[in-house]
Amino acid sequence: MRIRSLGVAALAVTSLFTLAGAAAADSPEPSASAEGEAGPTEAGTTFRTATAIEEGRKATAVASTGDYLYWVFPVGAGRTATAEATVTLPDSASRHGEARWRLDVFDGLRRRQACVSGDQAVAAAKETESVSLSCTLRTVRAWAEPWSSDPLPGAYYLRLTVVDGPDEDLGLPVRAEIEARTEDAGGSSAVGGDLAAPLTPVVQSGAEPGNEVPDGSGGEEPEPSPSAARSGERDQVLLAEPEGGWSGWWSSRWLWTGGGGVLAALAGVAGYSLTRRPRGV
Repeated sequence: MRIRSLGVAALAVTSLFTLAGAAAADSPEPSASAEGEAGPTEAGTTFRTATAIEEGRKATAVASTGDYLYWVFPVGAGRTATAEATVTLPDSASRHGEARWRLDVFDGLRRRQACVSGDQAVAAAKETESVSLSCTLRTVRAWAEPWSSDPLPGAYYLRLTVVDGPDEDLGLPVRAEIEARTEDAGGSSAVGGDLAAPLTPVVQSGAEPGNEVPDGSGGEEPEPSPSAARSGERDQVLLAEPEGGWSGWWSSRWLWTGGGGVLAALAGVAGYSLTRRPRGV
């Protein structure tokens, strides 16, 4: 009887970890078919006209040095987002010196979010042919206190521009390529609570004042340059919900909590079997 009880406990533990592996395999990840496919070929010039991009799909844009280029993508709770940008610079013979490029990330309230890793600002020498930038955000939380600046589920804006360089180089053509991806941060980042609604754009450009997305500190929005004025006339593209949803309700904590309860119950049964007095004594 004791051996049988211990065998049942071992079988239950094996089944638990098998289910954990299967659940991890079933966790939402970017679609393989989307990776590598061509994305949008233009960028917005303001927050309201930011071009929506899909996770894992590269977007490109041809612009002028000095333009502000905007993209937007969705991120759900429990995900860690990384954005990467590559700027192909004009021929060195037409440039007059070093230029510094910067990739900024803002949340749905247009609050600038800090990068925990990556090269957010890179200086390109006159002879440099291209420059690569990246930014990895903190893990998106399901909810946060009103006074905090924690990243929350919703829209995340990418802004790419040159922040320092010779005035003579303004207007020279450049080509930008950008990609955003996310990954599951795991159960260690799961918290209680849930945001009532994701921080996403809910109006179109030209909507009545007063219903716009609030502007947070650090979210200054420069006037669009004449070379990209056509992009500023189109309506805001509303974001689609991420494949894994906004709330990120699932985490590995469910498995470990349930598994802990099962193991505790089995330990109680095994302990009782080992310590109970035999019948008839």
